[in-house]
Amino acid sequence: MLDLRQLFERDCPVIAEIGFGDGGALIAMAAENPQCNFLGIEVYRPGIGSLLLKLKRLGITNVRIIMEDAASVLRTRLGSGCLSKLLIFFPDPWPKKRHHKRRLLQAGFLDSAVRGLQPGGHIHIATDWEDYAMHISDLLQKEQRLRNTALEGRYADRPAYRPQTKYEKRGTARGHNVWDMVYERMHASGES
Repeated sequence: MLDLRQLFERDCPVIAEIGFGDGGALIAMAAENPQCNFLGIEVYRPGIGSLLLKLKRLGITNVRIIMEDAASVLRTRLGSGCLSKLLIFFPDPWPKKRHHKRRLLQAGFLDSAVRGLQPGGHIHIATDWEDYAMHISDLLQKEQRLRNTALEGRYADRPAYRPQTKYEKRGTARGHNVWDMVYERMHASGES
């Protein structure tokens, strides 16, 4: 298990981003929120290298990186209630039906993700693939420990804290819509 307080050498809210790609969104959020710690989880080596170089060049010190499978990290390396936010922006949609089993967002993964959130913490997922958005939304709505923060409907407006990502720009250029899902971890008593 990781001791996040020791890893960051300070006690601040921890925001994790899974699959940060080239790190553009992670850098923007970390620069705008120096009072928070950011944990990037990624397996794509070139993206990790690019992020490390940018962090050094910009002097950003509130980011740590784990190069490991996100499902494994959530299941075995992060303690219960250690995250204030979990961000998953534009995960690989594996659009072919025969590949849907490879999608990151599945029931077992979501169980580990919710366990990692502190009460009142948020999970935020964004995608530009409609069928994946419906799949994710169904998973989130079935999870008893979560509450949809959208006032109307199933999807949220893009929060101001979410920078536009490279994949989002590519998808919108192709005419794709974007679906943001922001859910809050309920307190043990069922109240938020």
